[in-house]
Amino acid sequence: MNNRLVVGIADMKMRQYEGELITYALGSCIGLCFYDPMIKLAALLHVMLPLNMETGRKNPLKYADTGIRETLRQMEGKGARRGRIVVKIAGGAKMFDVPGGGSLGNIGQRNIESVHLNLKKEGIRLLKEDVGGTAARTLWFDAATGIGYIRSYGKPEGIL
Repeated sequence: MNNRLVVGIADMKMRQYEGELITYALGSCIGLCFYDPMIKLAALLHVMLPLNMETGRKNPLKYADTGIRETLRQMEGKGARRGRIVVKIAGGAKMFDVPGGGSLGNIGQRNIESVHLNLKKEGIRLLKEDVGGTAARTLWFDAATGIGYIRSYGKPEGIL
């Protein structure tokens, strides 16, 4: 049995007790590792954009605000408690230089700010982050330990 689940862009997957969750190509996107250590429930969410302004909200996991809420809802459905859930995040790089500057060209920074705001709004504690910069990241998360690992071009593997 393959013990690793791949989380795509605008996607979320969960594991309990064992196994790994992995997401690739975290450029301006943010990967969020949610963990309830009491029941060893891990969720990995890969968000693309800061706010869901889409009519009909076809994919809430695409956005930081609705993706965080949906992940928490599903975790609570499996027995997680908000008071125990902790989060680690990675991503939010500035991948493109847009002439004239402005915040439009730095979607990564807007994603970081939205994730921080929405975690605070939901009462979820942010334990650690590896955000910003200009390089894409790969993030994987071990459900047994709650440890995240980051790989980025030209850097040694890091622990999150």
